[in-house]
Amino acid sequence: MFALVDATSYYCSAEQVFRPEWRHRPVIVLSNNDGCVVAANRLAIELGIPKFQPYFKIANLCRQHQVVVLSSNYELYADLSAKMMQVIGRFAPEQHIYSIDESFLSFKHCQQAIPCLATHARRIRQTVWQYTRLPVCVGIGSTLTLAKVANKAAKLTPASKGVCVIDNEAIRQATLASLSVSDVWGIGRKTAAKLTVMNIHTAWELANTSPTMMRKQFSIEIERTIRELNGVACKQWDEARADKQQIFSTRSVGKRITDIDSLHQALCMHIAIAAAKARKQQSLCKVMMLFAHNSPHDSYPQSFKVNVNFTCATHCSAEMTHAASSVIHRLYRPGVHYYKVGVGLLDLVNSQHQQLDLFNASKAKPQLMQVLDNINHRYGSDTLFLGAQGAQQKWAMHREFLTPQYTTDWRHIPIIHC
Repeated sequence: MFALVDATSYYCSAEQVFRPEWRHRPVIVLSNNDGCVVAANRLAIELGIPKFQPYFKIANLCRQHQVVVLSSNYELYADLSAKMMQVIGRFAPEQHIYSIDESFLSFKHCQQAIPCLATHARRIRQTVWQYTRLPVCVGIGSTLTLAKVANKAAKLTPASKGVCVIDNEAIRQATLASLSVSDVWGIGRKTAAKLTVMNIHTAWELANTSPTMMRKQFSIEIERTIRELNGVACKQWDEARADKQQIFSTRSVGKRITDIDSLHQALCMHIAIAAAKARKQQSLCKVMMLFAHNSPHDSYPQSFKVNVNFTCATHCSAEMTHAASSVIHRLYRPGVHYYKVGVGLLDLVNSQHQQLDLFNASKAKPQLMQVLDNINHRYGSDTLFLGAQGAQQKWAMHREFLTPQYTTDWRHIPIIHC
């Protein structure tokens, strides 16, 4: 049996941990530069606030109903997630962290020691709430897909009180019949639309289709999903995830960039982020892509891109920054108000199998990069950075509604007055 433990409206719930007075108010969290709604709690959804809606379109509605509007506090979310996953991991010998707010547990080697799975699930919810003040739902099933289905049912059914255990045929049928086919893990919007045309509307109807026939019409993933819905284990989590084949760092800017120096600084910042990710997975980059463009909604949209090829593959931020400085003039055009910039590291290779060039010595500085990474890991990102990134970034992402970083910044530690 497997369990899926999933936090309820995680970004909103994380914001409410240190602001309990917000627990009974509608809350939304905005994307980078306070652009769109990326998270909304139940009360906000009931007001008709949809996800991914631009904030400026719903600002009046939020003010009218006194909605708590917040910028994304990624530092807080990551730290609370780590604490939550640590607590969840106590309840099974095997754990797989699926996302920032979801974790699978396997009871494969300890199920006989658990007399009642429902009781165990309720204990998970209680313990997570006790130690982190984050509400979670727990779904348990004989396959990963059934655990996902059970978790979805636990969220949608108030009577379940956040727990659903699919441990017999009657419960499996009833649970699948209560969910739309679009609620099934792995069924995307386009696939759900095609299934609806085929008169398959619920998860139960999907489970009763022929896996072989659906494989021919869709893919092997649909076949695996159908078999998993019927209790046949076809999916498993990979403890060792494959390295990324490409690494990107891109973001819209808080203030439009109009000069070449600011454009250079923004690109150098993204180079530092992407290079750090490459070093973390021990990858080297052969090709670096730099790109910048204005808004697609501007009267004359413009985009610019340039590729830099390295003779010797590298993950050195200093070497990449130097290369970007030599081609920045190919990205900059006077009069263009740049809205988004980014960097892509392509053609990645493993650093343990690097092919060196006899006639071109590498300019990488591995010892310097190791010191850079160690300091930033210990004292926080950008404690140490290259001067090319700029000390005063007027174009930096703005977060007007940002809450304190209660658990990661000494200046923001809550103070209790007795």
